[in-house]
Amino acid sequence: MCRVMKVHPSGYYAWRTSPMSARQREDRRLVGLIKQFWLESGGVYGYRKITDDLREVGESCGKHRVYRLMRVAKLRSHTGYRRRPGQRYGRPAVIAPNHVQQEFDVAEPNQVWVTDITYIRTYEGWLYLGVVLDLFSRRVIGWSMHSRIDRELAINALLMAVCRRQPKQEVIVHSDQGSQFSSHDWQSFLKVHNLVPSMSRRSNCYDNAVAESFFQLLKRERIRRRIYADREEARRDVFDYIEMFYNPKRRHSYADGLSPVQFEQQYFNRLESV
Repeated sequence: MCRVMKVHPSGYYAWRTSPMSARQREDRRLVGLIKQFWLESGGVYGYRKITDDLREVGESCGKHRVYRLMRVAKLRSHTGYRRRPGQRYGRPAVIAPNHVQQEFDVAEPNQVWVTDITYIRTYEGWLYLGVVLDLFSRRVIGWSMHSRIDRELAINALLMAVCRRQPKQEVIVHSDQGSQFSSHDWQSFLKVHNLVPSMSRRSNCYDNAVAESFFQLLKRERIRRRIYADREEARRDVFDYIEMFYNPKRRHSYADGLSPVQFEQQYFNRLESV
């Protein structure tokens, strides 16, 4: 072996018995931290969000080093589904105008909420999930799950949002033109609670892109094309994702790398300091 490599035997054996370099030891330590944060995210974070987690606990490594170490350790983020081609335009709603017009950046909480419904497969049948998000922080402020997709599902999610936020001023509530949001009960609920209806154009997912984006995250990062044994198992997992991970922990590039809860807390801290 030494002859092939053209090195002195003493040098070869010294190399074999030498300890790891300081850089290698530091890489090993960082990989341990990276795996911890990656697992805490449910195996969904990429190198940018992992870098933010490391910096939050006082580590000063750069994102390129984190990328290299994650690649070597075979740790990957979950990438999105390919968007299906479709119409970008559609007929305006008759019941309510589109007050949002794809302007998804708002200055403060409780200005604009968005709502939508999706479905989750279980061996017991479909479980339908309705959510309400605050555009300011992308926080899920109301949710409801039911075996039927009806107006009660939509209203219960909005009722949770109203109870949690208790807005003092008018709030725009943006939805698509589904029958749940066009019903008399839905419109009456909005009027009683000082909420202003807003509706997307028909068959235009871009008009409600923030709600669509949340559903994509939920299905990509938690459901991952699985089928739950029953609706109760699905309810527990969706609850865990929303209340234990997405709202308090999941970092968003829109929110300066903070979670929705942290982003709102930062906003209120600034108000108190003025």
